Amino acid sequence: MLTKRQNLIEVMKGGNPDRFVKQYEAFALMMKTPISRLKPPVGGTIVNEWGVTLSWPEGQLGSFPVHDEEHIVIKDITKWRDYVKAPKLDYPDEAWATAIADANAVDRNDQYVTVFVAPGLFEHVHYLMSMEEALMAYYEEPEEMHALIDYLVDFELRLAKEFVKHLHPDAVFHHDDWGSQINSFISPAMFKEFFEPAYKKIYGYYKENGVELIIHHSDSYAANLVPSMIEMGIDIWQGVMNTNNIPELIKQYGEKITFMGGIHSGLVDFPTWTPEIVAEYVEKTCQENGKLYFIPSQTSGLPIDSFPGVYETINKEIDKMSAKMF
Repeated sequence: MLTKRQNLIEVMKGGNPDRFVKQYEAFALMMKTPISRLKPPVGGTIVNEWGVTLSWPEGQLGSFPVHDEEHIVIKDITKWRDYVKAPKLDYPDEAWATAIADANAVDRNDQYVTVFVAPGLFEHVHYLMSMEEALMAYYEEPEEMHALIDYLVDFELRLAKEFVKHLHPDAVFHHDDWGSQINSFISPAMFKEFFEPAYKKIYGYYKENGVELIIHHSDSYAANLVPSMIEMGIDIWQGVMNTNNIPELIKQYGEKITFMGGIHSGLVDFPTWTPEIVAEYVEKTCQENGKLYFIPSQTSGLPIDSFPGVYETINKEIDKMSAKMF
């Protein structure tokens, strides 16, 4: 029997896996680093390390920035340097002790030591200035937007340096939602101009420093951005929704990138979910997308669920499909 890591490699290279990869099983996520991003508790509000006010209302599945006039960080894109100050990254070595111990405890023949980065560049920009203002500024103030993105890239490169220095990761799991369920937020041409070069720098640095896998999360439609994903160095697109026509993507791009998702979290992870609903979607997803260049997974961006039991039930149903299809 192949290890989790070996099995993933076989899936990605179109080889001979002996079962489906079960969601995140091959990735040992390092979540206890001193530079993990701050999030509010349910029902709470915080100001994060970048000065962004984040609120998590009761009854909602996640937090989002507060963008009224009082709380928005960038009030004028032409003066963004006055508002945006990157947080410190120079933590003492002892602050890394827990994360280093977690990384050392991983059997790297079985799993990838995986660092976690969120939010990504696109999200970070609209966290600082709101989605509406950001989308207008790409057209109206492109030079300032390029400069702001360059500033965020510089921060991410310094962040990557700290991860590499202390944890020697095998993989990076990087979040950045690039679309709604039906389209990307910006056109492929605009994405290529603003974000492809930026991510090539970030992901290139990781690859140059021993990181084998780049896993990028965008639980959205982003089929029109797959050529850029490949150019940027992404190995696995996690969060791919079935609104993307995943079988066609696998057929067209499978030898260059692996797709992880297909099980729409909104359709299985909700208050009145049942094992039968999960089983139906897992079976459909596995049968439609096949054994190679595809990892069946919920589309949400961590190995957790919003309603207890969903994540493990998905894993159990993937095991059943492995027994049927391998």
